[in-house]
Amino acid sequence: MQGASRESLAGIRAQFAEVTRAGAAPAGASPAGSATTGAATPAGVDRVALAADLRAVADLLGREPGLRRALADASKPTEARTGLLEALVGQRVGQSALDVLWSVVAARWSSAHDLVDAVELLAVDAELAEADANGSLAEVEDQLFRFARIVDGHPRLGQLLSDATAPVAQRAELATGLLEGHADPVTVRLVRLAVQGLGGRGFDASLARLVELTAARRDREIAYVTAASPLSPAQEERLTARLAAIYGRAVSLKVEVDPSLLGGVTVRVGDDLYDGSVARRLEQARGALTN
Repeated sequence: MQGASRESLAGIRAQFAEVTRAGAAPAGASPAGSATTGAATPAGVDRVALAADLRAVADLLGREPGLRRALADASKPTEARTGLLEALVGQRVGQSALDVLWSVVAARWSSAHDLVDAVELLAVDAELAEADANGSLAEVEDQLFRFARIVDGHPRLGQLLSDATAPVAQRAELATGLLEGHADPVTVRLVRLAVQGLGGRGFDASLARLVELTAARRDREIAYVTAASPLSPAQEERLTARLAAIYGRAVSLKVEVDPSLLGGVTVRVGDDLYDGSVARRLEQARGALTN
């Protein structure tokens, strides 16, 4: 996202974080008379129901280009856009979701797709807020990463989950069957979202993005480490401390073992790649000899 969309999303996500943490009604809530179909727990907003409602609306907007364009059209009065929203989903989602969607539609977006992506991202935020409240956020992050590695190690499974010609519901049920009873419920729902595709991404990229969003919720950078052999706890601790000093924030290591590196490690943090593998050094040596 760029320009107006980025500013709108930042403001709405900050507001949304307060709502899902404290359970208060969001600023800019919809006008009186909106339908209330969802329920709030005594502790505040029902985050799971809120996430489900937002995902349903994001799915609807993803299927209906004319509708998403109408809701994102800044040339139309805000009242017309929010009125259209309430007419379409006011009886189909809970009040908490409707309040959030009212704020989204009232904001300015550079494109209609950005509005849909924002709703989808807020659904993820609601799920992560639920994990955070339950004290399982770190576990969800680890489970998402480990499931991605399992899929990566089983090409046929990856093909089945990524097959765009197969019904989304069928692929989502496959993922649910693999994880249910073995992973946190938030992990299961997020993997189902990855199957559907997050922000137009494929399954693998969606899963990687969810790992990053979970780490960001914990105020951490993700460092993808590939080592020739398993790292000892002491090695992981030293590497974590060194990366934290470089990036100025806590770091979550995601370690894979690849014997083809021969020795050493590679580390990727965002767009930064540090290649200290023996294989890389041998490649550089061969290049120097041939030049």
